[in-house]
Amino acid sequence: MMFRAFMDGPFGPSKWMTLFSDFSEIFLIGFFTTLKVASLGLCLALVLGIVFGVFSTSNSKILRTIARVYVEIWQNTPLVIQIFFLYNGLPRFGLVWSQFVIGVIGVGLYHGAYISEVVRTGIEAIPKGQYEAAASQGFTYLQTMRYIILPQSIKIILPPLTNQALNLVKNTSVLAMIAGGDLMYHADSWSTYKLVYGPTYIVTGMLYFVICYPLSKLAERLEKKSKEDAPAPVGSDDAGKGGAEA
Repeated sequence: MMFRAFMDGPFGPSKWMTLFSDFSEIFLIGFFTTLKVASLGLCLALVLGIVFGVFSTSNSKILRTIARVYVEIWQNTPLVIQIFFLYNGLPRFGLVWSQFVIGVIGVGLYHGAYISEVVRTGIEAIPKGQYEAAASQGFTYLQTMRYIILPQSIKIILPPLTNQALNLVKNTSVLAMIAGGDLMYHADSWSTYKLVYGPTYIVTGMLYFVICYPLSKLAERLEKKSKEDAPAPVGSDDAGKGGAEA
């Protein structure tokens, strides 16, 4: 009786066999679609994040206001609402995009707002003397950012940027709500059609894990390295010992 219940249960061997028979046609397609949406969305988010991060530290009040409005709107509204607006709202204005394009633009705009705050924090962490030195050499604001400030801020912003990439991958799952062809959409559609739920979501979770786990370990490693490379604060025990020995 127990053996039969196991065989016919939600995790029975027949369920797994059904899943793996369609694995390459269903799950791998969704997996690679998720990878493509995440990769292109991250590229867009990085561009927007750098642009608006620079805007938010500009001397121009107009640029700072534009950056603030963008960040506040996109950070304080749910990603699902933003995706639905792109999918259902923009066609009323004559803009009809595929689900793939909506996915890229949606997660790109959303995470671009968060990355812009990361970039802003990194820029503000650079000592003011760097700006003064650049100005004394005749650098413009953009040249100062490009050649002096942003290169120095990379070590500061890399760990939180990696965390944003991790969150972006997981947030691509909202595309399932608009039939986006991503991993979650294929998992939902296939499991409903085949009535194979348990193995479907276990395998789907494992596929997301394959992408996200390396990113999370990279973020941890970068954060640890950033702390190790940080200079010891003035007045610390080590600094005091060094002064005493000298």
